[in-house]
Amino acid sequence: MSLNAEERRRTGTELRSNLALTGLTDQQVAADLEWTQDRLTNTLDIEGADPVDVWQLRDYLAQAVRDAGREPVPFTVLTDRSRKMARAWFGLRTAPRHDFTPTA
Repeated sequence: MSLNAEERRRTGTELRSNLALTGLTDQQVAADLEWTQDRLTNTLDIEGADPVDVWQLRDYLAQAVRDAGREPVPFTVLTDRSRKMARAWFGLRTAPRHDFTPTA
């Protein structure tokens, strides 16, 4: 599954919009995913990113938005239908969840 330039642009915009809705910093997201900052940036930009990383970030952000009590921006390319194909081609990973529990 290869995305064309328009699909990469749209997906990058959707990922960044959902990141903003989480209220999390890039550093928190990278730590939760156990990624470097460069890996997160490349994945958000869909630049040379591993497709498995893109899907993992998509799932992480969608769940984090819901956990923050908001509704995620819909993904127009990384849909449930697309996930079935991606799972067959890439073998997707389960995304971790951010712990939104306040610390005392």
